[in-house]
Amino acid sequence: MEKEKENNNAYLQAKELPENSGCYLMRDEKNTVIYVGKAKNLHKRVVSYFLKDRDAKTKALVRKIIKIDHIITGNEYEALVLENNLIKKYNPHYNIMLKDGKSYPVIRITSEPFPKVFKTRRIIKDGSKYFGPFPDVRHLDQYLELIDRTFNFRKCGTPLKMRENPCLYYHLGRCSAPCCGKITQEDYNKNVQKVIKFLEGGEQKLIDTIKSEMLEASNHLNFELASKKRDVLRALESVALKQQVEGFNSESIDYCAIEMRVRICTVSIMQFREGKLIGKALYRAETFGNETETLLNFLIQYYSDGQQLPKEIYVSHEIDFNLIKQYFKTDLKHQTEVSIPQTGRHFRILKMARENAKRDVENRLKNKDNSSSLIILKDLLELETPPKLIEGFDIAQLGGKYTVASLISFYNGNPDPKNYRRFNIKSLNGGIDDYGAMKEAVHRRYSRVIKENLPYPDLILVDGGQGQVNVTRNELDELGLAQIPVVGLAKERETIVFDDDREDVNVDLSNEGLRVLIAVRDECHRFATTANQAMRSKDASFKLLETIEGVGPKTSSRLMKEFVSLDALVDANLEELRTRGKVSDKLALRIKEKLSL
Repeated sequence: MEKEKENNNAYLQAKELPENSGCYLMRDEKNTVIYVGKAKNLHKRVVSYFLKDRDAKTKALVRKIIKIDHIITGNEYEALVLENNLIKKYNPHYNIMLKDGKSYPVIRITSEPFPKVFKTRRIIKDGSKYFGPFPDVRHLDQYLELIDRTFNFRKCGTPLKMRENPCLYYHLGRCSAPCCGKITQEDYNKNVQKVIKFLEGGEQKLIDTIKSEMLEASNHLNFELASKKRDVLRALESVALKQQVEGFNSESIDYCAIEMRVRICTVSIMQFREGKLIGKALYRAETFGNETETLLNFLIQYYSDGQQLPKEIYVSHEIDFNLIKQYFKTDLKHQTEVSIPQTGRHFRILKMARENAKRDVENRLKNKDNSSSLIILKDLLELETPPKLIEGFDIAQLGGKYTVASLISFYNGNPDPKNYRRFNIKSLNGGIDDYGAMKEAVHRRYSRVIKENLPYPDLILVDGGQGQVNVTRNELDELGLAQIPVVGLAKERETIVFDDDREDVNVDLSNEGLRVLIAVRDECHRFATTANQAMRSKDASFKLLETIEGVGPKTSSRLMKEFVSLDALVDANLEELRTRGKVSDKLALRIKEKLSL
């Protein structure tokens, strides 16, 4: 009762917030800031947390809120910048604070009169420049060895201490001995700038520079210097050859994809410079935000140091593109384009990044031990044994179009994606009927289970209330599967609905058994929505193809039926397009040119 009063007080505070742009800080019973957010309209945004139909993640956050502070800003952009600063200051438990899951090493160039160049895993914001990350440490060591042999940077401690006699490295030809005045600061930093260009992906520019210096030395009959430049040139060409990755332009591009399951989140980033893949990494977190706001927060945090800024960023989800571009331009003084690619190579590389993030999330979920939660769920639902195999259903549609049923599978309390299935509902003829869609999906699934002697689930969960539960129960009974229990989860209050005469049950959101059901339901919803979006995307693909001169409805239909997706069409060569798609050579070439843009 006391907790309800406190939450009610928080709601009253939310209702009193002004309708201005700004940031809000949510505090718990210990007065600790647990969540920071920004809003164009503080009142509308914060009150929305307390609405009845919010998801389980939001409800779990709201239960912890005792006090809400706010700071008014002049506009939404100022709120974005302030939000980032507040997150760094308070490190709230439920905000995105992504850590590099693999802690890849980077190359650091210190901000000193005579900089040091070395490998590190620690980022210190003292003006130093950082390059990477380097998932393959062998490549990093190869870079450092080349840099060390070529430019003879100092290796002694920081700050540089002057001395009378140079160290052994100088006599071995591995240090230029700035500590003894053997090289000027100007000449030393010329070499530093060459290394920076090299690490930014400009191997060819550096090769051209060294080649020019070699020829100049030769022309002045300085053959010893020319010989040294020749050796450097050979080393550079060797590294550039080994590091070559097939590229598609000379720009600097980052690809950033996010995947989330309930509170588990992974962001995958791939960095290309001068057409070469120079770094990739996975960043992990647990957060109460959704994909779009989490991805936006990640980009702000990731690039806030102003290092290694790309000219283009391709992302996996719709975010506020104008806001993030304004942040780059105003705060970082850099012009960066941010967008979602629809076709071509950019689309395929982003797809790779997203697949990396997806696999990481799934692996993290698999490694969670949910055995105790399944025992609690058994007692909560009065089952005979803990439900080792749970299958869940959800329906997604848009005005009667693109109706899709999703079937997802949880094994030992964790997602089992290889056993996910989608059903394009065929029996409704454009009508809106969730019960009819559920009936068709359940019949198709368990007719096949019986026919192919597949394992029966220990529990079936449907997203919905008594109507969805009754439809599922009746269909299973007609198939002779009365032994499989069915429950529903009504979203408004996370109410458990049974398939017999038991009354509905509401338990605390912290109940681990209920948490399993919520995880199954949320994954069902995500998978169904993704399938629905894929069908809409396929419809859009027909329209895109039909913008190509010579491609009408029949040709676009034939191509999509044969190749399934635009991505597969882009990957196909001209011969495959001509023979499998049954189009002329000219039309095949026209299609390739259009889709590869």
